Amino acid sequence: MRYVIVSVVKGDGGDFNNNLRKEVYEIFKAKSSKLPAHFTIKSPFEEENIKEVEEVLKTFVKDNYKSSYTLNGYDHFDDRVIFMKVNMSDEGKKLHDKLIDKLSEINYISFTEKDGKNKIFHVTVSSKKIKKIYTDLWNYVNEFPFKFHCEFDNICIYKWEDNTWKLHKEYLFKI
Repeated sequence: MRYVIVSVVKGDGGDFNNNLRKEVYEIFKAKSSKLPAHFTIKSPFEEENIKEVEEVLKTFVKDNYKSSYTLNGYDHFDDRVIFMKVNMSDEGKKLHDKLIDKLSEINYISFTEKDGKNKIFHVTVSSKKIKKIYTDLWNYVNEFPFKFHCEFDNICIYKWEDNTWKLHKEYLFKI
C-alpha cells in the first residue's frame, strides 16, 4: 500500500487553499494534489503494514502540544510548483523535527532534504504540468494576498485507494 503523512491545514487557511486550487483548475486546468490543504511530513512511501507508524504517532501526539504557524505570501520552486509559504513558529519547527526523529527510528521510513528536518514548509497551490502557463498562473494567484494564523494540531496518514488519497487515520495533539 502507498501512504503519505501530512498535517492538514484547517480553518480559513485550509479553505482558502482548497478554493484557490479549485479556481486555478477551473481557469487554467492546472492540477494539484488530491489531498486537502496540507504540508507534508513524510512524502509517499510503500509499506504493507504500518502499525509501527500508527503507534509512534499515537504516542507522539499524546506527549506533545500543538503549535502555530502562519500562511503568508506565495513562492515557487522554479516554474514547476506554486505554493503558499508556511512560516513555522520555533515551537512548531522543534515539534516537527522531534517527529522526524521519532519516525526515522522506523526501519522502512527514511527522509530526504525535501521531506526531512530542513524541508521548505509549504502548502501547494499548483504543481502538475504548469511550466507553459507558469507566468499567467503566478500573476493570477498573486491577485489574492492572504495571511492566516494556523495550528500544527494534527498528523494525518492518507492511503492511496481508488485513484485518490483517502484519510486512513488522524492524530490530534494535546491542546
